[in-house]
Amino acid sequence: MDNAVSPMPEAPLAMMEVEKTPISTPMHDPPPPEKRYDDEEKTTWECGSWCEYIFVVVVSSILLLAAIVMTVFWIIFYRQGYSLEEPIKEFNFHPTLMITGFITLTGFSLLLYRICRCCSSLLVNLCHTFFHAASIPCIVLAFLAVFDSKNATQPPTPHFYSLHSWLGLICMGLFVFQFILGFFGFFILLCCENATHKFRSTLVPIHASLGLANFMLAIGAAITGLTEKALHELGKDTYSGMIEEGIIINTIAIILIALGILVPFAIRRSNSPASFKVYVTETI
Repeated sequence: MDNAVSPMPEAPLAMMEVEKTPISTPMHDPPPPEKRYDDEEKTTWECGSWCEYIFVVVVSSILLLAAIVMTVFWIIFYRQGYSLEEPIKEFNFHPTLMITGFITLTGFSLLLYRICRCCSSLLVNLCHTFFHAASIPCIVLAFLAVFDSKNATQPPTPHFYSLHSWLGLICMGLFVFQFILGFFGFFILLCCENATHKFRSTLVPIHASLGLANFMLAIGAAITGLTEKALHELGKDTYSGMIEEGIIINTIAIILIALGILVPFAIRRSNSPASFKVYVTETI
């Protein structure tokens, strides 16, 4: 008897081919890369958008100059002008210099990122820093003027009791913080540009948002200061009679309110004449 084990029958060739062939899954084409804007949108700008841009920037610039012009006009023709000898006239430096520093110069420093989009970022940052640096002596002298004039009155007027003074202190503190943050983040750290790029990119939206908030806070402080001055100097009955000085004060306040609308709109508007439609906080 033959003890050899008989070999197993070979599987059919067709079955082996089926087993070797992997199960195929239906193939799907990868989704096309998402485009935020097409090339035409990046390079062209409609007439309506240009008109909107020019209107907002030009009107904002005019109002920034009108704010300081109207303030000087009010002080000279209705508040007896400027003088360091008399406390009342010394006080007049306060609204003039505060509006110059916190509103006009700061407003132009913000609008630079819309007006000078064709310039290099370093040049725009230098001009931005220059406007802020120019506002520092205005703010310091304005603070000293109101502090000294209140001490010179008989009896001395108390300090820092009103909402206006509280807003002013917060505004000055935020301004100092912003200036240090901006100078440190965008100039000192440029010495190690590649190593600090990510950190500086993180600081950009923080710095831009706080700067815009500081501008709005300055407008609020100026409006409360104008109201306080009108009620204190003119009195409620006289002020409610719609006299000329009251109308001038209200006009300055309306200009400031208009700036509080137009300047943030110009800065945060995504539809801007640049190679990419992005917010200004993404390109500083």
